[in-house]
Amino acid sequence: MTSVHWAADPKTRYTPTRNHGPRGMNATTLLIAQECANLKECRPGIAYLARKLKISERTVEYHLGMLREAGLLVYRTKGGRVARGRDEASVYERTIPLAFDEAHGIRTIGEGAQRRPVGAAEAARKSLGKLAKKAARKVRRPRRRTPVSGQGRCTLMEGGSTGSSCAGCSIPPSETKLASGDSSHPTPKKATSRPRTLNRVGRRHQLARQLIDNVPWLSRASAPRIAWIARHCADAGWQWQEVQAAAEERGPIDDRDSRRPSGLLAYRLKGAHKLYASATARHLMLTAWEDSRLRERIRHQGWDAPAAIPEQRTDTAAAAMDDIQAARQTQAVSAADLAGATEHHQGDTDIEALTRAEVLEHRKFAAQDPTYVRNLLQALGDRDARRLLTNRLVDQALVLLRLNTTELAPAF
Repeated sequence: MTSVHWAADPKTRYTPTRNHGPRGMNATTLLIAQECANLKECRPGIAYLARKLKISERTVEYHLGMLREAGLLVYRTKGGRVARGRDEASVYERTIPLAFDEAHGIRTIGEGAQRRPVGAAEAARKSLGKLAKKAARKVRRPRRRTPVSGQGRCTLMEGGSTGSSCAGCSIPPSETKLASGDSSHPTPKKATSRPRTLNRVGRRHQLARQLIDNVPWLSRASAPRIAWIARHCADAGWQWQEVQAAAEERGPIDDRDSRRPSGLLAYRLKGAHKLYASATARHLMLTAWEDSRLRERIRHQGWDAPAAIPEQRTDTAAAAMDDIQAARQTQAVSAADLAGATEHHQGDTDIEALTRAEVLEHRKFAAQDPTYVRNLLQALGDRDARRLLTNRLVDQALVLLRLNTTELAPAF
């Protein structure tokens, strides 16, 4: 320890050869050397020293390396992974470097491990005494120079042996500085009215969240995965409607058939950002997709058909469409009759009066049209509508409509 204190002295401080890590020996080095000196066999584990001194293992490795470079520790056996997967600690020998003997004029006899001192120079005995006193004292961890909190103490460091109270001689604060006086803060916060601008990664996650919230067959997908798949579309400024249109351009997608929504989206969007590079091309693609979805709704939901689409068609096609519309109007009349029967019982909400055939007709229309379920929820309420249509049909319709029972509560 005398030689360790000499090597750690600021005047003769050891300088490490590497460019990273500590710049020299310090109190941590002395603590590690002290732990090594207290061991009967110098075999300290890095994890043991880090746990006992409450420092990181990398710090222990740095300071052990400095002790070895200074000649204060030498390997007897170098540790490592041995049989059965166990890590063995390195075994060191505590040595005194030759530079220490030369600096103090110490005369030795023998060589290597048998070398022992037999005398010292007269001028160096005083410095050797000081180093011996330092080595005899126990090294402790230095205290923090700065407090944890940069502010002063909140407790008044006043008072004394006098019996008078210090509060009686204090100057009262101004009335304008009381809690009920000055209403404005000396450093008010600046109001920022404009929204925060998203970067490229934020825009990708925003588009992914919009797709998951609005596209039914993507409701079970992971937002980070969707953000990575649609990254090219988000960087090009696509909207979520355009991404859905590009994915469903080859054909509609049923949410019950998409087992891996993210993989299906990646397959459908492959090369779409290059195909529709301009905003005009995306607008035409979105318009065509909306038109095809409108035609599909007219084809499958005759009773809820929207206004006719203005288009030029031949007489043969017009006649065929008229026949289809007539057949669907008949079906819509049947649905209206059932809705009227339901409204007839709305006053007492007695659905027990419905016959089995009427109940089956209600469930048939509910399985075909989700909006029919929404109308019954508004007319009968959640409890009676589920008794009439079963929970499976109601939940399926709510998922398709992207609704829930809490949004329908104010309606009834």
